[in-house]
Amino acid sequence: MERKFGFRDKIGYMFGDFGNDFFFMLASTFLMVFYTKVLGISAMAVGTLFLVARCVDAFTDITMGHIVDTAKPTKDGKFRPWIRRMCVPVVVAGVLMFNPFIADKSMTFKMVYIYLTYLFWGSICYTGINIPYGSMASGITAEPIERGQLSTFRSVGAALAGVCVNVGVPLFVYAYEGGNQVVLADRFFYIACLFAVLALICYILCYSLSTERVKPQVKETNKGSFARAVKGMMHNRSLLAIIGAAIVLLLSMLLSGSMNTYLYMDYFKSKEAMSLAGFFSTGATLILAPFSTTILKKFGKKEASAFSVLFASIIYFILFFVRIQNPWAFCVMIAFGNLGTGLFNLLIWAFITDVIDYQEVQTGSRDDGTIYAVYSFARKIGQALAGGLGGWVLGAIGYQSSKAGEVIVQTESVTKNIYTVATLAPAVCYLIVGLILLFAYPLSKKVVEENNRILAERRAAEK
Repeated sequence: MERKFGFRDKIGYMFGDFGNDFFFMLASTFLMVFYTKVLGISAMAVGTLFLVARCVDAFTDITMGHIVDTAKPTKDGKFRPWIRRMCVPVVVAGVLMFNPFIADKSMTFKMVYIYLTYLFWGSICYTGINIPYGSMASGITAEPIERGQLSTFRSVGAALAGVCVNVGVPLFVYAYEGGNQVVLADRFFYIACLFAVLALICYILCYSLSTERVKPQVKETNKGSFARAVKGMMHNRSLLAIIGAAIVLLLSMLLSGSMNTYLYMDYFKSKEAMSLAGFFSTGATLILAPFSTTILKKFGKKEASAFSVLFASIIYFILFFVRIQNPWAFCVMIAFGNLGTGLFNLLIWAFITDVIDYQEVQTGSRDDGTIYAVYSFARKIGQALAGGLGGWVLGAIGYQSSKAGEVIVQTESVTKNIYTVATLAPAVCYLIVGLILLFAYPLSKKVVEENNRILAERRAAEK
């Protein structure tokens, strides 16, 4: 008899994102630091690499989704076999990105190397394991409540990886020399090797503990219906608004993530404060998660998210104008800002469900997969813009890259500009997100309830 869905599946699914995010978060937070401070590559060149890679990712994700959908299922299911196939390549690729032994090579060699290894990890290996993993929840169970539980445990896995990366890594890879904070080049490589082992264990546990129960179905492709769905989306105000809000939010969060590393290293010169800020970033999600359902029932997604994001904007405007010198006071203020943005991040996928319902009410067609694909593609474009923007901004303000063992003290003008970008950019972006939710996004609590009523009546009539 087939084992019933239970705690084992939830734990197994949690380990999947735990494994994914070891290298995803390490690369998102520290790869630019490694490239600029260990390999001596200019920030603008790194920014261009990230832009190119995100654009490539946007299309390889779609390609991998098609491969997974058309591949013949095995006895282990449709999605789980990809975790087994790709777990070793993805961790090997992750280690290759943090190779300090090429620091003395020519700039041409280093540029070719970082393009090959970064695209190999992100566009091939990470895509090859993350797309099947993200789709696997629909194969583990068909029950909406159980799928929600898998989503919750997935978020916990990501949060645990965030603690390891954001709290532990700064304490290990930075040191002080002559009052300046320097990067210990070899330790990035040791960290990558350790994370490779831990991620591989997580992938094995994910594969071993989870079970696919839902038999895969092959849907016929109807070009006419797809064209109609896309046309309907172009008139779906809620989808366009949430895409706009998500892209601006991503721009802010990823730019801030890039700048904050340099903020704590070169402005505050405190790796301990960087570690604490990383803990607060993860802690905000864990603190808000138990209360998100209560907040939704009382205020609604649109209303609660809009005002929480505007609250975060106010916090960052205060930081910009006050120009705090104490890193610990800055961390406390950042913690409050994270509470504001954390709620919207927790609810973002629930927004997409409301958008799908709205599309069905307006057009009579549900189009779940197409809407998710369009939204995911838009997020990739936002990540592409943000990935390039961080490097370009650093180059524009005059940031000087360094090689392994070399200490370059940034000028006071550069460090002040880093502080300005790290506070003003999120302040403005969160303000824009809040205004989009308030005035452009149409699905208020009342409208969502009305859409649910209409759909319930339609489905009752179809029975």
